[in-house]
Amino acid sequence: MEQRFIGLADVAEWLGISGSQARAMVLSGELPAIQVGGRNQWRVAIVDVEEYIAQKFRENEERISQAARGTLSH
Repeated sequence: MEQRFIGLADVAEWLGISGSQARAMVLSGELPAIQVGGRNQWRVAIVDVEEYIAQKFRENEERISQAARGTLSH
């Protein structure tokens, strides 16, 4: 069976951020997650991490496009 979820340490590694930053993203709702187990460990669906990354690329492309339009209009 293919792995579906990863822990916050893995999320942090994938995104190149700290574990506390990954936790803050989950607690703020920026990144969807679930709590599982007796110790309420956070788990994030791999597909959600991939979608988060793709969304950030789209946002960056839009910022670059807007900046280019602003520069050309002067």
